[in-house]
Amino acid sequence: MDVEILARIQFAFTVAFHYIYPPLSIGIGLIMVIMEGLYLKTGKKEYEILTRFWLKIFAITFGIGVATGIIMEFEFGTNWAVYSKYVGDIFGSALAAEGLFAFGLESTFLGILLFGWNRVSPRVHFISALGVFLGSMFSAVWIVVANSWQQTPAGYHIVGEGLNARAEVTDFWAMVLNPSSVDRIIHTWQGAFLAGAFLVLSVHAYYLYKGRYIVISKKAFKIALSVATIISLTQLLSGHSSADGVSVNQPAKLAAMEGHYEKSAPADLYLLGWVDNETQEVTGIGLPGGLSFLVHQDFNEAIPGLNAFPKDEIPPQVNAVFQFYHIMISIGMFLIALTLYACYLWWRGKLFDKKWVLRIFIFSAILPQIANQVGWFTAEMGRQPWVVYGHLKTSEAFSQEVSSNQILFSLILFLVVYTILFLLFIYSLNKKIKHGPYTEAQNPNEFLKHV
Repeated sequence: MDVEILARIQFAFTVAFHYIYPPLSIGIGLIMVIMEGLYLKTGKKEYEILTRFWLKIFAITFGIGVATGIIMEFEFGTNWAVYSKYVGDIFGSALAAEGLFAFGLESTFLGILLFGWNRVSPRVHFISALGVFLGSMFSAVWIVVANSWQQTPAGYHIVGEGLNARAEVTDFWAMVLNPSSVDRIIHTWQGAFLAGAFLVLSVHAYYLYKGRYIVISKKAFKIALSVATIISLTQLLSGHSSADGVSVNQPAKLAAMEGHYEKSAPADLYLLGWVDNETQEVTGIGLPGGLSFLVHQDFNEAIPGLNAFPKDEIPPQVNAVFQFYHIMISIGMFLIALTLYACYLWWRGKLFDKKWVLRIFIFSAILPQIANQVGWFTAEMGRQPWVVYGHLKTSEAFSQEVSSNQILFSLILFLVVYTILFLLFIYSLNKKIKHGPYTEAQNPNEFLKHV
């Protein structure tokens, strides 16, 4: 296997593994802020206990997220030297802003959040929870800005030629507010909120299904369900806006997402299907002209297909892009249906009477994670063969001095270490869930009943 493929596999693996944790941190952070805000407003002890419980899970998630994220920065230098030189000025600005505005905010308030119980006032502790949450959101902003610049470059000029070429920032805010960054930031935030909300729903649905911690779990479930319902619905809007942006800025990616090949013709919108790259046909269930309608509000409006672009400038894995995109959409629609049905049951006063609904929620935590992963796969594979869209190809961006054996060895090593970290995360999470939200001091009866 050649160096480029191995370098891409290694980076994809490390990013995909890392991306399990930051969305959970952001989503759990939002739920914690709501829970502690309710405690501050009502004074009810249940909300404090819930905040303390989810803070422990947040701390585990946050710690592993930080540890797994560091590796990627080294990979830029070892495996992608040409790319690092090309985007160094752009990424340097964004990552410096992340360290200054985001990580600094998180680290300032995290100590208070973890160890400030009974040491600071409830109001100050709530402010620390809000600070950590906002810091995690700002961190996502700068990472997405850097990635979005690769998708839709703006606010720069190119200095040098060939292997010495590099992009320099000419307008910082034009770079930050590049054509895709705002839509992608909002969509990423929403995916993170859903990841956290559905983990909370999963855990407390498990307690309710088992008849444990009934009173406190009903409160937590309703909080998380409210967040999940609102975000799953509003994510439709950000997703549509993001797709509109792709149609303008990355039309080849849009064509790959729906398997549209004809040079200039109305494009169908598929519910599911399979793309045959040889025959350039899609076998599946779709709405004729549906994509044209979503983009132009006209079923007969032409959309540029993959044949409208040079063959060396279109995504090579069209079917993979198509499948990942439709998995993301399918999960999103399922989560909307599930949350709306749960809200209907809540309105009817039967939310916790349906054991089968609780059982679905127990296993639902994995769905936002899958949707987040395949969404990023769609964005990154749909951008190929470009690493900086329209400027630098992936085949030109990797390090010339690194051998395939070196990358393969480090990939195997990462696989072993990350597997251990994941198992430790699952073990720690399972231990906290089995222990439950109560300590013996908070509620001896509840604690002793379930230990």
